[in-house]
Amino acid sequence: MKGILLVNLGSPDSPTAKDVKPYLDEFLMDERVIDVNRILRNILVRGIILQTRPKKSAKAYAKIWWDEGSPLIVLSERFAQKLRQHTPMPVALGMRYGTMTIKNALQELKDQGVDEVLLVPLYPHYAMSSYETVVVKTMEEQQKHFPEMKLTTLPAFYKNPDYIKALSESIEEGLKDFDYDHILFSYHGIPERHIRKSDPTKFHCKIDGSCCGINSVAHNTCYRHQVYDTTEMVKAYLGLPEEKTSTSFQSRLAGDPWLKPYTDYEFERLAKEGKKRLAVITPAFVSDCLETLEEIAMEGKEQFEEAGGEAYMHIPCLNDNEVWVAVMAKWVNEWEASGVLPV
Repeated sequence: MKGILLVNLGSPDSPTAKDVKPYLDEFLMDERVIDVNRILRNILVRGIILQTRPKKSAKAYAKIWWDEGSPLIVLSERFAQKLRQHTPMPVALGMRYGTMTIKNALQELKDQGVDEVLLVPLYPHYAMSSYETVVVKTMEEQQKHFPEMKLTTLPAFYKNPDYIKALSESIEEGLKDFDYDHILFSYHGIPERHIRKSDPTKFHCKIDGSCCGINSVAHNTCYRHQVYDTTEMVKAYLGLPEEKTSTSFQSRLAGDPWLKPYTDYEFERLAKEGKKRLAVITPAFVSDCLETLEEIAMEGKEQFEEAGGEAYMHIPCLNDNEVWVAVMAKWVNEWEASGVLPV
């Protein structure tokens, strides 16, 4: 019997330092998030970051927390519930980090008689700190606890026409009452070294754009290439003028070069160049989370207005959008019927 495992990022159980600390510990100790040797990572995370960050992060979570709980968890659960209405297969939801574990989600599927699982990492693009870590963790749990299960993984869907259509239409809906000067596609940032580590050729990725137009197997795992592809395909679908759009990267840690341009710098640059009405979309995520709701929707608005901007619109992620649910239902049902996966 076939079943579907959806996996998203995860969340603390509450917006308190007590619950944020173990969540951050699991997240930051992931070798695909902070990719240094374990001894150094332990010193950095447990000796430095976790001494102050939980209290600060708890305040940020408190600003976006809903009565029902973590927005990312609630939105992911809504999406899963809607998907269940469009497929005869069991659908379970797990999180890469936190107490809503992948192991428990696999157990839920097993208890319903599932022995063949389609893993759906809820990330459109391939990055070692998001898509890859979900796949690796799920494989580890499956091999250790559910060896009788067969596991298939949905590919990164960043350029799938169905996804691009759903994303574009959600952006169009978000813009219908907003007269914008500029649209900023802001993606989650990653260290430049992650791009090089993910390059199977070890020479193709230059991280300057010169390599993106040259066909290569490296594109299958190049986050930078994939996000720019998404931007270009959405621009083409919506007919957006080149001069009214740009791409940037939010969230970074000090000390290493991360993908540029940085979103906070773009807020200032655009405002000072006379772009007074800014719309921001965050397509690295399919579900709104701390990063989109606090860092972009709240802090981003303040940064843009302080730099001289006048109007700011954060367009929500796809979340439990009906078109997006229908797209996922199409993909999983095609897999059930014929084993075909979207490319």
